[in-house]
Amino acid sequence: MAFPPETHAAAAEIIARYPAGRSRSALLPLLHLVQAEQGFVTTEGVAFCADTLGITQAEVGAVATFYTMYKRRPVGDYLVSVCTNLSCALLGGDEVFARVAERLGIGHDETTPDGSITLEHAECLAACDYAPVMTVNYEFYDQVDPDSAQAIVAGLQAGERPAPTRGGPLCSFAETSRQLAGFADERPEGVAGPGVGEPSVAGLLLAEAAGWRADQAPAPLVATGPPLAGQGTGPASPAPAPASAPTPTPASSERKGN
Repeated sequence: MAFPPETHAAAAEIIARYPAGRSRSALLPLLHLVQAEQGFVTTEGVAFCADTLGITQAEVGAVATFYTMYKRRPVGDYLVSVCTNLSCALLGGDEVFARVAERLGIGHDETTPDGSITLEHAECLAACDYAPVMTVNYEFYDQVDPDSAQAIVAGLQAGERPAPTRGGPLCSFAETSRQLAGFADERPEGVAGPGVGEPSVAGLLLAEAAGWRADQAPAPLVATGPPLAGQGTGPASPAPAPASAPTPTPASSERKGN
């Protein structure tokens, strides 16, 4: 499949963001671009990225198979990701996944027969402060339980777009991939929705209260105790020389000449 002129123009726009001679740095957004066009990273998409950037298909394939956000087989309009890593698992993430899988009739990395929803386990969604979490096309649904997660999926099946807990309104997987390629959400409501929550900025607020800045080393929050033995402020003492091994003593039988 040949990509249309619009895709070539978008690729050129992406590459222009990077310094001259550094075009290969555009590989990640280019992979999102071809994924937006075809629904996943196809063999043709890999070839397009390689030809556009002047690198080998093996180099493109190595990147495309390393990151889980690049899919190598078709994905539905909605990618439902349920975190089952430690924080979420302890708070019921596995039960959430089981209920969603039962509702959809599919398992990990499978797509519903109508091609609308793909389900996956996610090892981490970077939202431990809101565990257990689920995302749809990488938009967050925080502190879900089996019932609320099933209700979200039921809404997707009914043609609805349930509002995420935070972030912009839901869009399709193709639209999400294009945004990840660096193109703005064209929808007027694209900037609507609640932003980051208090747990996610707790560290930032602590830094501000302590007067920390990124270009300065922070002062300790508590007084440090005396240095441990051998960790004084003066120059380190030389290590003691290793003890010499004792001279072996001949056995009694050897002394007698036996």
